[in-house]
Amino acid sequence: MSAEFDQLVAEFEKFQSKIKQVDDRFANLGQLRSEIASLEATATSPDRSITVVAGPGGAIKDIQFTQQALGQQPQALSSALLTTLQQAVAEAARKQAGLVDEHLGDDTQLSEQVLQAQAELFGTSVEELRSQHGDDVRRPTAEEEYHDDYSQRTVLSSGTDGSTQGPPPGAGGGSAGEAFLQNLFNEEDR
Repeated sequence: MSAEFDQLVAEFEKFQSKIKQVDDRFANLGQLRSEIASLEATATSPDRSITVVAGPGGAIKDIQFTQQALGQQPQALSSALLTTLQQAVAEAARKQAGLVDEHLGDDTQLSEQVLQAQAELFGTSVEELRSQHGDDVRRPTAEEEYHDDYSQRTVLSSGTDGSTQGPPPGAGGGSAGEAFLQNLFNEEDR
């Protein structure tokens, strides 16, 4: 019974450690909100006649035309405006994803997902997008990419292979360890 209790306590401590990591991760959400609210991305047409400023969520904050832009044919102006709008909104999305990754950790890999979606949308490669935009989207290192997936493991699991170690032989349902944890969780609910 002592070995089972020690194992349960160790697993519970690991669980508490993971909860603390999550708490630490979300502690600065106010700062993240503030940074996202003030986010701006500016795109300018190749001929510099149109400038678009986009904010969080793709909101358009400003559009500016030069006299040169107003002298264009309507179809050309429309096309240039649409392209510049798309670039500004895409840049804002990349910046927003970068902020989320920075504050919540790279295991969200939101920046990578945004880059992949934009590459498909614009008919280009992720590498080309990175080179066009100065690689301002952070990529996780190999060490940062590694994280445990606990979704397929039980509390009594001992190995990284997900193999489950059951209760010690001779311990039927309702062991002392199970009673301890049940009592512990019941006390927290009160």
